[in-house]
Amino acid sequence: MNLMGFQGGQYRPLSSEQVEVVHDASLRILETIGITFEKGLEDTARMLEDNGATVDWEKMNILFPKEMVTEQVAKSPEKVVLCGRDPKHDLNLSEDRVHLGTGGGTIKILDPETGEVRSTTLKDLYNVSRLVEQLDNVHFLVRPCIPTDIDKSDYDINMFYACLTGSSKHVMSGVNDEAGLHNVIELASLIAGGKEKLQERPFISVITSFAISPLKLCTQSTLIMQEAIRNNIPVALSSAPMAGSTSPLTMAGTLAQLHAEEMAGVTICQLTNPGAPLLYGGIPGLANLKTMGYSGGAVECGMMNAAIHQLSAHIKVPNYNSAGLSDSKVPDAQAGYEKAFTALLASMGGSNYIHHSAGMLESMLAIAHEQFVIDDEIIGNCCKVLKGIEVDVEHLALEVIESVGPGGNFMTSMHTMKHLRTEHYHGNGVTDNKSRDKWEKEGSLDARERARIIARDLIAAAKPSLIPDDINKVIREKFNILLDI
Repeated sequence: MNLMGFQGGQYRPLSSEQVEVVHDASLRILETIGITFEKGLEDTARMLEDNGATVDWEKMNILFPKEMVTEQVAKSPEKVVLCGRDPKHDLNLSEDRVHLGTGGGTIKILDPETGEVRSTTLKDLYNVSRLVEQLDNVHFLVRPCIPTDIDKSDYDINMFYACLTGSSKHVMSGVNDEAGLHNVIELASLIAGGKEKLQERPFISVITSFAISPLKLCTQSTLIMQEAIRNNIPVALSSAPMAGSTSPLTMAGTLAQLHAEEMAGVTICQLTNPGAPLLYGGIPGLANLKTMGYSGGAVECGMMNAAIHQLSAHIKVPNYNSAGLSDSKVPDAQAGYEKAFTALLASMGGSNYIHHSAGMLESMLAIAHEQFVIDDEIIGNCCKVLKGIEVDVEHLALEVIESVGPGGNFMTSMHTMKHLRTEHYHGNGVTDNKSRDKWEKEGSLDARERARIIARDLIAAAKPSLIPDDINKVIREKFNILLDI
């Protein structure tokens, strides 16, 4: 059952009037407080100044006039299609169409064999990519972990290579610098059959954390963002303030600041290359003021991520945001309810590209194979909710009700047989619906153990590489590929 791309928008935490109030507050922030920057972004600031911004070169602060922001934001595409290498994985990001997938990048994994936490490796990234390839409800692959066993200078090319080797779904990741971006574009162009074909069907995209909240441009990430935009590679403009530390504690204040940061990023991109594809990347989070850490599983994260989609939809730009996180350290009951709440809220909010939705634990610090399988089940349920209830002659089944009659039963009717596998969501096998006797005979396994077995079997059955041998040979001759398979 394909449960991808259904329309959300059933849950709207902001009224239309509140959306206007927050949007106007964001424009006021940009016009009167502005965005600051550091050395290295002088050309970007000059570009903004030439188009109407006021730049205080001594304080290194940029004021964005409302008219300039409104004009440039309007140039951003209302619809972005992120492709898979296999077209069945194409993602139509428009209106309230919902897609959920992985996020990254963690530095720890619960070892699939021992269950003990350890540092992540390049082989882990490869195996998780192969697992995601076979989980139908995980719609895309954002590089889920950082390979801590290779040198940082080899990150960019090897992370994309490991993901593309293991999965034909759309792959998104960050890069360290502009040189790394060009290497990744070259790698993907080799697989696509040329750079123009890659731009026609972009099966890779880039995350750039261009904003350091509150209201500051990150030099390196902004330069990467602009370079990707110049090359027509889709970019997610990530900005992730935490309410209470890098944005106001109040949800409305966090949304206003974040929306201002996003509109500044969109303005820079559209001045750099008008009409270039991008995703509004607001990720409102919550600070745990008891630990000074991140509170990824809070229900308010789900509420704010649903609200931020309303703000991106208000300016007609597809959005990338976050749900499905948990503060739990293991796949337990806490992980289950935290993930279900935030994933369902963001889905019903209509967010277009919801990352972090599979595999994550410990507030983005760890992943686990079995958690990917459990989250595939959670996402499937979220998508089933979005699909809704079909009401037509066939589904009303009045003739069947008449034929069975009062006091009968429907278990043996042809209508039941016809809709048995499509009307209800049946999951991937991790949910137990058996009798207690049968469950005990099969080992009395809990959901985590069942998911661990499913993950092990899926990885064992996966193909070693999804890159053709001749192209793989060229890639390995050109780049320092470290994955040993």
